[in-house]
Amino acid sequence: MVKLRGFAPFAVGVIVALVGGWVAYPRVLYRQIEQPAQFSHKVHVGEAVGLSCEDCHFLEADGRFSGIPPLENCAGCHSEVIGETAAEKQLVEEYVSKGREIPWLVYSRQPENARFAHAPHVKLAGIACERCHGPHGESHVLRPLERNRLSTYSRDVEGFRLARLRIDEHEKGMKMDVCSDCHRERGVEQSCLTCHK
Repeated sequence: MVKLRGFAPFAVGVIVALVGGWVAYPRVLYRQIEQPAQFSHKVHVGEAVGLSCEDCHFLEADGRFSGIPPLENCAGCHSEVIGETAAEKQLVEEYVSKGREIPWLVYSRQPENARFAHAPHVKLAGIACERCHGPHGESHVLRPLERNRLSTYSRDVEGFRLARLRIDEHEKGMKMDVCSDCHRERGVEQSCLTCHK
């Protein structure tokens, strides 16, 4: 009987520790920052507009990735409000009409000591954008950027699950071990100086 009384507090302690570690800790560790404006990838990539990812996020002639498109890409269609959403009204009034670039928060910004070239991965290896960036083309709204309060890296870089158990490919994040695993799978040689300054 004495053994069972000692087990109950232990079991409660384990449960509290697990909940704290898997639920509370990530909420404290990551600060959520809303994007300055909303954008529906689904509307723009879908039947309504019919753009492809490469129409806005393309490789330059020299192989550099264009990154987040400048305001002029948006202003081509949105010089005036053409829809009924508050997000588009905000886009036109706060940014397009004032000629002010949107200060987008970048989900996938890499550490300063790492460099990543999109051209060999997209053009030569044929890796789909979704493998690393997830299904952004299907999103109706932009989720908040989750920034680690200690490392300042995005959760997209660090990965979405701290335990890393049974997760989709894009949920693993953009850590070095994910890149190394992909290189190994494809038989690509790598050295530290390939990716690090």
